[in-house]
Amino acid sequence: MIKVVAVLTAKEGLSRDEFLHKWNVEHPVLVRKLPGLRRYRQNPAIEHPKQWPFHGMAELWFDSVADVKTAYAGEEAKLLFEHEHEFLADMRWFLAEEREIDLTS
Repeated sequence: MIKVVAVLTAKEGLSRDEFLHKWNVEHPVLVRKLPGLRRYRQNPAIEHPKQWPFHGMAELWFDSVADVKTAYAGEEAKLLFEHEHEFLADMRWFLAEEREIDLTS
């Protein structure tokens, strides 16, 4: 499987609660509509006195690179990107193949 890994920075001026509502509540409605999506996970950064460089990370699983390309070429992705402009200042992403490492060895 191929995974889209995206690290996110919230738009300046949004409170943490506003950011999390847009990302955790509103955004999944649009993400679920991407064709070929197998799995979706959000990883919000924990609140901490340290200022993290990112406010969260998202992971989206697809069967192939071709499926990623198809998912992001359609009308569903256009609506998704429009929504992201409401709450994201920046998003950096890459494609990855997940490999689980056995911890018993």
